[in-house]
Amino acid sequence: MKWLLSYILVLFLNVGYCQLSDKINQKAKEAKAFCKKHKMNINFCFLMDVSAHSGKNRFYIYNFKTNTISHSGLVCHGVGKNSTQQKPVYSNVVGSNCTSLGKYKIGKRSYSNWGINIHYKMHGLESSNSNAFKRHVVLHSHNYVSETEIYPLHLTMGWSQGCPVVANNLMKEIDKLLKASSKPTLIWIFE
Repeated sequence: MKWLLSYILVLFLNVGYCQLSDKINQKAKEAKAFCKKHKMNINFCFLMDVSAHSGKNRFYIYNFKTNTISHSGLVCHGVGKNSTQQKPVYSNVVGSNCTSLGKYKIGKRSYSNWGINIHYKMHGLESSNSNAFKRHVVLHSHNYVSETEIYPLHLTMGWSQGCPVVANNLMKEIDKLLKASSKPTLIWIFE
């Protein structure tokens, strides 16, 4: 009986992973077509699936050359308008402290007061995130973001004021990739 329960659990986890992979692979396919059309980086992109609980890995570095996720990790969403760990509230309004859905172009590298002291400007490419630069939405890290999944524990991960905030080690990988890229890189926040 114990082996049957173990088998069912493994099967359930694998089905969940396949669904995740299918969703991420589909988004990556769309992202690559978008990048080609807009003359952006076609080596990799960043995908952020905010439909997942904030205690689960939901930030992905997707390698277009190998069609695989090269890195994944936790990422915070905005705290505004009564967002919760499980359900973000979205807004493009200045001062809302909310995450905005949509595609963004990663901009200039700059100094950050948080994490590894690096952030990247974000420029919204859609009406749902057109105020990103004006709202000071940037990609950065912070010490409070765990390097590993914390779900199902109900720990406060530390929400942001609308920025995607990742763990320090993940930010180091992001920084390496962005410094080596000669073309603008896409980050797509979706649910």
